[in-house]
Amino acid sequence: MVWPRSVSRPGEDTWLIKMKRTCILLLGWGGMVTAEDAAFFESKIRPVLVKHCYECHSTEAGKAKGGLKVDTREAIRTGGDSGPAVVPGDVKGSLILAAIGQVDPDLAMPPKGPALSKTVVDDFSRWIREGAIDPRDVASPHVEGKKAEMFWSHQKPVKQSASIDDLIGAKLKEAGFEFSPEAAPSLLLRRLHFDLVGLPPTPDEAQAFSMERWEETVDQLMESPRFGERWGRHWLDIARYAESNGRESNLTFPHAWRYRDYVIDAVNADVPYDRFLCEQIAGDLLPAKNAEERARLLIATGFLALGAKGLNEQNKAQFAADVADEQLDTVSRSVLATSVACARCHDHKSDPFSMEDYYGLVGIFKSTLTFYGNWIDSENNNRGQLIRLPEASDQVIVAKALTAEKVARLKADLAKLNAEEKEQNEYMERAKAEGRDLSGEYHRLLANTLRIYWSRGGVEGALDAVDEQGKPLPLCMGVKDAEVIADSPLFERGEIAHPGKAVKRGFPELLGEGGKIREGQSGRLELAKWLSSPENPLTARVYVNRVWRHLFGAGLVRTVDDFGSSGERPSHPELLDHLAVRFMEGGWSLKRLIKELVMTRTYRQASGLGTEMDPDNRLLSRANRRRLDAEVIRDSMLAVSGGLELSRRSGSLVAELDGQSVSLIGFKPEVPADLDGSVHRSIYLPVIRDHLPDVLEQFDVANPSMVIGHRDVTNVPMQALYLLNGPFVLRQAEALAGRLVQARSGRLAQVELAFQLCFNRGPDAEETRLADAFFEEGGEGDVTRLAAFCQSLMSSAEFRIVD
Repeated sequence: MVWPRSVSRPGEDTWLIKMKRTCILLLGWGGMVTAEDAAFFESKIRPVLVKHCYECHSTEAGKAKGGLKVDTREAIRTGGDSGPAVVPGDVKGSLILAAIGQVDPDLAMPPKGPALSKTVVDDFSRWIREGAIDPRDVASPHVEGKKAEMFWSHQKPVKQSASIDDLIGAKLKEAGFEFSPEAAPSLLLRRLHFDLVGLPPTPDEAQAFSMERWEETVDQLMESPRFGERWGRHWLDIARYAESNGRESNLTFPHAWRYRDYVIDAVNADVPYDRFLCEQIAGDLLPAKNAEERARLLIATGFLALGAKGLNEQNKAQFAADVADEQLDTVSRSVLATSVACARCHDHKSDPFSMEDYYGLVGIFKSTLTFYGNWIDSENNNRGQLIRLPEASDQVIVAKALTAEKVARLKADLAKLNAEEKEQNEYMERAKAEGRDLSGEYHRLLANTLRIYWSRGGVEGALDAVDEQGKPLPLCMGVKDAEVIADSPLFERGEIAHPGKAVKRGFPELLGEGGKIREGQSGRLELAKWLSSPENPLTARVYVNRVWRHLFGAGLVRTVDDFGSSGERPSHPELLDHLAVRFMEGGWSLKRLIKELVMTRTYRQASGLGTEMDPDNRLLSRANRRRLDAEVIRDSMLAVSGGLELSRRSGSLVAELDGQSVSLIGFKPEVPADLDGSVHRSIYLPVIRDHLPDVLEQFDVANPSMVIGHRDVTNVPMQALYLLNGPFVLRQAEALAGRLVQARSGRLAQVELAFQLCFNRGPDAEETRLADAFFEEGGEGDVTRLAAFCQSLMSSAEFRIVD
């Protein structure tokens, strides 16, 4: 049984939450683990248990204080002398929350050391509320040695002599099935437009189309700038793209938009996927022929800088370790669909990766400096500078300029703060030398220290963004090699305080040999080349599977983010191998791959109802009906209403905000309440972690803090209520009504045009009758009634589902 992930989505109806919790309690919700479930547990829950709990509550430690062990799913749910530590779906009944939240002093954990952070408590609360999904007892046993090498995804892919349709047709025939008939041309054109550019065809495009022009239409759509916006968004889901940090210190990333534009341009230019990966992981280490290319390559490395960070972490070594871990996790999940980061605290429990493998990779990222652009203040203890881009003729700068007088004042303020700090330090040194007790002045001195520290951070942040004249500098997020290059120790249980032997920087041998890391360099370039090598068995397989999922509704491997032993096996392994080899032989070209897929008979099939023999359509005997992505729903509403602005938005709303905290962003007068004031395409809307635009969040937009290759598709009451009452929907319905009145006279003609715009077809006899009956209740010129009619079309299933 698979529930939507939105178990406790803010604003969701109470009855629905209770119903889900009831099913969680009755069914246990323990037998189905999605890739996202496993990722959350492995990144947020297991490391905390290992670090803070296993020492006293695990089989490995030989201890079960209070009768409690937490190292298996069954043990943590059974609990100890005080009762169950975890009750899936029941936050109040889960004693572990009371313990780590230190609500009850008799249960407070950990018993020694500081309390766990609010972020950790919130993560555990979310985990339990959403069913406490725990893959420890569900995943396959740990695979070792030669057995690991025999696992299907670790084998080199083999090219087949048959075509895509032949490989699918053979399986259909074997099961007693056959291909469905080809879908109607109007449906195929609509499907192709949504898949390739994310917008519906116009009535003129629909009228001019015929199946004889199928290949020509495919080529035209892939040459459109809209193609990069559509397929760039797919990669941004994987890259966990966001313009703020999220977590307990939700500070802005005002220069993240440069990476967004880089991705769109790279997809439009059909940059080969192997090169695309190299640019994002090691663009700073690649040669560049001019300033424009150097700027582009530096911006590309923003991929590694975008992750959420524990900005209020006091321990600098811990902060660096966590940043490196997040980068390693993102790279392995996005490129290999494998979580190597699960081996941070222990050998991977279900896949053949050891702690040595993990720390060999960690050394690469710990030898890397990350530039993300937040200054020190009361919410941030870890300053992140930015990379200055070389001057280029086409450089876009959207930040605000400062006057020369303002720059001078800031410099004076900085000098004053530095002088105050020096004076206080000298005062304390004299007191120490004289043996004077300063305990009575502790609070005054501390308050003054914090005032200087936080005030200086803002001044330095403002000065770093401009030149001597106050003109904004071209800056970007990204990475560069650190001055000190070093291997990482293997930390016992992942704890910084317990370093062990140093592990030489390198790559897991299981997935093929990587190049030798050169002295004095981090190893990111060698890592990028290893990942994109034709000898790597996973990279091409994972990517073609992601592309297949976007075109067919489900991957050949349905767990697109998990090619490990806890993921699903491919429905057509020979076809997946064939596509991977063809992709590499075709120059790693995304456009060539997409064209090969959409030209098939398989892609052009009609959709239909499932059968008992193949209810999930794993044999591909028909097309899958698919709900449009959140961005496509919004863009389509703007397109049919005539209000869509197709030009690229310069920069981002986030880059125009004053200050760096977004905790009060909803109260800022320059920010629309639901962030959807723009009429540019949705890819240009601000992506603020924990504060996404309503128009997108209602329809399952990707979580920008995680690698997401497969979005959830839910059907909940809030969506219907949004379509009924959402201000954005109402505005577009009114705009569409105005467009109809301006374009056509007579209600019948207006209804015909409305159907053509929304569905690329005219109304049938029954729809015409219903429309006539609806309008008979109002006058011929009743624009309000016409807007209500337009809203009903935009809210219909046909508008947001592609056949």
